[in-house]
Amino acid sequence: MDDKQPRPAETRRITDVGTLKALGHPLRLKLYGRLRAAGTATASQLAAQVDEAVSLVSYHLRKLAEHGLIEEADAQSGDARERWWRAAQDNLSFRHEDFKDTPEGVAAHSAIIRRLIAHRHEQYETYLDQQTAWGERWREAADQSDFLARLNPAELTSLNAEIHALVRTYEERGKAAEAAGDTAGRENVAVHLASFPFRL
Repeated sequence: MDDKQPRPAETRRITDVGTLKALGHPLRLKLYGRLRAAGTATASQLAAQVDEAVSLVSYHLRKLAEHGLIEEADAQSGDARERWWRAAQDNLSFRHEDFKDTPEGVAAHSAIIRRLIAHRHEQYETYLDQQTAWGERWREAADQSDFLARLNPAELTSLNAEIHALVRTYEERGKAAEAAGDTAGRENVAVHLASFPFRL
């Protein structure tokens, strides 16, 4: 399937420890993230982006594919030797409730969340290091906010659902615009959300 032919919006909920651990490897998380952003890529392209050997990247791509996290994509060039990959779904989710019954599950869930937080922190710090190069319009559009609300669990669930739905609306709007040829000025934009209770 060509990467210009979008997949239907899909979120896969990971509920088995094996798949969670496969995704939780630091290099595999990075490769999966690159594929989500790029649409499609080869092992050679990804290896250059993450500064690793092509053979190592190919190995980890195969591991992601074994767990249905990525899949082969149609060739984007005339080189039949190249194997193209893409994410097998638009989004992934993994909930503590699905892993709380075993120490291994709890540890795997905690580890991948911590790695994701570290990756997001690194991603934002990279933007901060490069923000001058982005120009005034992008700097004014970028945001880092912190909110404090007094909610119960049902209200927090509802808030998260509304925020997710709003972001998805913009995701689909961007895809439709690009499909219609409106690509000028468009960049990948990371939207990170963390909502959790705390006590003083």
